[in-house]
Amino acid sequence: MTTNAVTLLDVVALTVNLPEYNLWRGQVGTVVETLAGGSAFEVEFGDRSGRTYESVGLRPEQIMVLRFEPALPNIETEIVTASP
Repeated sequence: MTTNAVTLLDVVALTVNLPEYNLWRGQVGTVVETLAGGSAFEVEFGDRSGRTYESVGLRPEQIMVLRFEPALPNIETEIVTASP
């Protein structure tokens, strides 16, 4: 994933497990801050009531942006695989 593909308020999913935060691959959060000039992002994870249960700084390779519309043909996609 390229860093310019992630923007403020994007809905993202984890591509890795983060057991130290009790967060697991596939959990969904929202980008709430751009850190280090776009080389990291603060992502909030909340419950169905909207209460934040974790907020973590993550690198672009640890998340994927969830898209709700078809991707445009000029957008390059990159497959990210998680190591076991």
